[in-house]
Amino acid sequence: MKIENIIQKGVEAALAELYDFTPVANQIQIQNTRKDLDGDITIVVFPFLRVSKKSPEQTGEEIGIFIQQNVDVVNSFNVIKGFLNLEITKNYWIDSLLDAYTNENFGISSEGENPNTVMVEYSSPNTNKPLHLGHIRNNLLGFSISEILKANGNKVVKTNIVNDRGIHICKSMYAWQKWGNGKTPENSGIKGDHLVGEFYVEFDKHYKAEIAELVEKGLSKEDAENQAPSILAARELLLKWEAKDDETLNLWKTMNTWVYDGFEITYKKLGVDFDKIYYESETYLVGKKEVLRGLKKGIFYQKDDNSVWADLTNEKLDQKILLRSDGTSVYMTQDIGTAKMRFEDYSINEMIYVVGNEQNYHFQVLAVLLDKLGYKWGKDLYHFSYGMVELPSGKMKSREGKVVDADDLVEDMIKVARNVANELGKLESLSDSEAAETHRMIALGALKYFILKVDPKKNMLFNPEESIDFNGNTGPFIQYTYARIQSVLRKAAEKNISIHKNISVETISAKEKDLLKRVSLYPSIVNEAANNHSPAVIANYCFELVKEYNQFYHDHYIIGETDEEIRNLRLILSSTVASVIKKGMNLLGIEMPERM
Repeated sequence: MKIENIIQKGVEAALAELYDFTPVANQIQIQNTRKDLDGDITIVVFPFLRVSKKSPEQTGEEIGIFIQQNVDVVNSFNVIKGFLNLEITKNYWIDSLLDAYTNENFGISSEGENPNTVMVEYSSPNTNKPLHLGHIRNNLLGFSISEILKANGNKVVKTNIVNDRGIHICKSMYAWQKWGNGKTPENSGIKGDHLVGEFYVEFDKHYKAEIAELVEKGLSKEDAENQAPSILAARELLLKWEAKDDETLNLWKTMNTWVYDGFEITYKKLGVDFDKIYYESETYLVGKKEVLRGLKKGIFYQKDDNSVWADLTNEKLDQKILLRSDGTSVYMTQDIGTAKMRFEDYSINEMIYVVGNEQNYHFQVLAVLLDKLGYKWGKDLYHFSYGMVELPSGKMKSREGKVVDADDLVEDMIKVARNVANELGKLESLSDSEAAETHRMIALGALKYFILKVDPKKNMLFNPEESIDFNGNTGPFIQYTYARIQSVLRKAAEKNISIHKNISVETISAKEKDLLKRVSLYPSIVNEAANNHSPAVIANYCFELVKEYNQFYHDHYIIGETDEEIRNLRLILSSTVASVIKKGMNLLGIEMPERM
C-alpha cells in the first residue's frame, strides 16, 4: 500500500480515537517533508485544531504519539509548529524498492473487466500541406496522453481526423491543374505531402497577385479577394467535388494519396500511430444530415440566402453558420458528423480532442450544438487545449511557405545530435550503425522531451540547440543517465557480481533514502499525469529522479563497494531507477539508448 494511504488511515484512526472526529474529503493534508527538516511525511495539523481545542504543537504531539504506537511503518515523529513530521521505517522503503524491482508493471494499472474507454483525437492534418512544428507538438501530446491514460487502466482508442476536403484542398488541386505540368512524387523525387504543399503555396502567390491587380483597377480588397480568378476556380472545384464530378474526384483521390503516403513516413519518424482514422470527406455528409434534422426540428434556422445557422446567444455565444448558402458544409458541420460516427463506432466513456487553444471557442460551440441535437454526451467532450509552439525566428504561415517542416526539423535534429555527440566524444565506442541509431534516439528524445516537459497550456519557444544538451533538463541528459546505469549493471555482470532480492542492510544513507522515496512516487505521478492530462508531470518527475540518482552516484561507490549487502542494495536501486526512467520516458514516446 502507498505510504500516503497508510498514513491517511492512521490519521483517520487518530482523529476518531482522540477527538471523536471523522474528517471530510481532503481535510487530511499529507505532503513530503521538506529536505531541511527531519522526517519523510508531513501532516498539516491546523485543520484539526477546531476539534482538538488545543495548540498546534499539542495537537501534533497527540496525533504523532497515536500514529507511532499504532502504525507499524512509522519509526518516530517530531512537531514543528502546525506540522507533524513522520519518519518512516527503513523496512518500508526497502519493501517498496523490492516491489518496484520485481514488479514489471510497477506504476501501471491493468484495464480490468470493464475498463473506461477513452478516445483521444490528435494530429488532424490537412491534405494540402505537410506536417509542421505545430503538428509535432499536437502529435506528441496526443500520443503521450494516450499512453498515460492506458497506464492508468483505461482502454484507449487513438484516432485521427484527416481534413481531406474543402476549399483549401481545392486550392492545391487548382494550382496543380494550372501550373503542375504533370508533376508527381515519382517523377519529381519530392515527398508527396511536400509536393502538394508546394502547389498550395503556388496558389497563394498567384492569388495575391490577382488581388493586387484587381485593387489597382478600383475594387475594394474584400471584393478583390472574392472575385480573383484563382479563388473562383477553387470554389468551382469544390462544387464539382460535392457534385461527385468524376474528373475532380479522381484528381482529389490522386493528390490525397500522395499526401497520405507522405504523412505515414512522418508519423513513423515521430513514433506515433492511430487505431482509427476518420476522413472529413466521409463524416461531413453525416454532419449535414444532422444539421438538416436540427433545422427541421427548429433547433437551427435558415436565412434568406439558404444558409443554415444556430442561434447560441442564450448560451452567451454567438450566431454560428452550419451550412453555407450554396449548401457546402463548414468545419463545425463536419465535427458534428465525426462525433456522431465515433460514438456509434465505439462505446466511448470519454472523448478528448487534442487541439490548439485557438480553437477553444469552436469546441465550446460543438459541445452546445451536440447537446441541442439530443446527444447527452455532447457537453462531456473534453478539449485538451494546448499553447502554440514557435521557433526563435517567430510564427509560421503555411500558405506563404514559412513553416517549419516536420521532416526537415527531425533531420536537422539528427544532425545537431551527431555534431554534439561527436564534439563531446560520447559515442566513440559504438559502431557506425549503432552510432547512427543512437543519434536518432537522442535527436527524437531531445525534440519530444523539450516539447513535453512544458505545461501543455503554455505557449512555448522550441530551440533545437538548447534541447540537445547533455546537462540540464533535457532528454539527452536523462538518456545519458539511463545509459550510465546500464554501464554499471554490465560491469557488475562482467565481474560476476550477482544481484539477490534479499536486502539486509543495517542502515541506508540519506541519499539512498531520497532515491528510494523518489522511486516510490512513480505510481502516484502516473496517476497525477492522467488526472491533469499532462505529460509534463512525467517529464519533470524523470528529470528529478535522474538528478537524485546522479547525486547518489557521485557520493557512493557501487561496483567498488566492499560490503556485499550494501553493494547489492545499490545495484538493485540502480536497476530500479533505470527501469522507472525507461517506463516514464516510454510514456512520452521516448526511446532509451543502452549505450552512450
